[in-house]
Amino acid sequence: MDWPTILHFDLDAFYCAVEEQKDPGLKGLPFAVGGSPDGRGVVASCSYAARRFGVRSAMPTAQALRLCPSLKLVSGSYQSYGDVSGLVMAQLDTVTPLVEQVSIDEAFLDVTGCQSNGATIAREIQSKINTDLDLPCSLGVATSKLAAKIANNVGKASARTNLAPNTINIVEPGQEEAFLAPLPIDALWGVGPKTTESFIRLGVETIGDIARCEERVLERFGDYGKRILEHARGIDNRTVETIREAKSHSHETTFSSDINDPQILEGTLLHLSESVGRDLRRSGNACRTVTLKYRRSDFTTLTRTTTLDGPVDLDRQIFGEAVKLLRRVWRNKEPVRLLGVGASNLISEGTQLQLWDGSTNHVQDAIDSVRGKYGSRAVRWGKEQRRDVHPTDKTNRLPALPDD
Repeated sequence: MDWPTILHFDLDAFYCAVEEQKDPGLKGLPFAVGGSPDGRGVVASCSYAARRFGVRSAMPTAQALRLCPSLKLVSGSYQSYGDVSGLVMAQLDTVTPLVEQVSIDEAFLDVTGCQSNGATIAREIQSKINTDLDLPCSLGVATSKLAAKIANNVGKASARTNLAPNTINIVEPGQEEAFLAPLPIDALWGVGPKTTESFIRLGVETIGDIARCEERVLERFGDYGKRILEHARGIDNRTVETIREAKSHSHETTFSSDINDPQILEGTLLHLSESVGRDLRRSGNACRTVTLKYRRSDFTTLTRTTTLDGPVDLDRQIFGEAVKLLRRVWRNKEPVRLLGVGASNLISEGTQLQLWDGSTNHVQDAIDSVRGKYGSRAVRWGKEQRRDVHPTDKTNRLPALPDD
């Protein structure tokens, strides 16, 4: 049987790893990105040495300092993290065209049919990222996205060190259900505390317990229960999705703590709009519809769209429309948990674009060329320069990642 080969790639404590590049003296020390010395804010990311004291991402800084009085607090820059992420993803694109980036530091790769096996490819990726970019990373190798991600989580958790795990964990084909069986319920992708509590009340404590459940037991969970049962049995048919065949382009970011600073919100929109614009131009498309995704602190999610008179593909055009949409939904000082920008209603590049003027389009071409050669920070708009996030009590608002 020909099994799929899926890799789950995750940078280890990404924000902290970037800060260690700037200051090698931080390696091995308990430190955190985010918060302020007076205890305000929350931890956006923390080193593995800090985790030995019980410090965790999204933890209030005051609590983190109580757990680890020697904790060093470091301010950070979302822009720099985004730039480094771009370099990492560019490396992954050289391995296979089937790369699905799911967050700033995380991606799935489908390497089915490649000349080398999954374990060998994982080692090559890890070595290249370690050597070329000086970043620690961990990988899970399995036949599905579900098993690969959980394998990676398990591998990272098994590393007991003050340094980044930098692990590779492999689930052999056909062993998915056996691998999952002893793990706690909340190790399953998408199972939260409330669902876990519901299962425990039923006497179900491990993934293996779920796999052995009769379907009628899970009927109370509806379609969600059927999906959990499939996942517990190691069944996951989701494919790695790339932007190359997409009918739309979108990027979003979830903040580690809710944001109500308009400058940071608009700065984030600008970064997301640049990513969407880059995707459009790479695919040879322009869009007529721009979408804003907006999630409040209570997890209420809104989407707002605007359809333009003609197609656009310039970063500043997309950003301008996204800002207008944000101003329609954002109430002053309302905390925001997530922002996203999307482009749809795509038109091929052969169609006449809605031009600002010829010079603007030439400027965008020049910017793309320079950024492609020297990185996205090589050319920046004045607005970006003013909106870099450095103040000590704003670093807690940096976008965090699901599996730091």
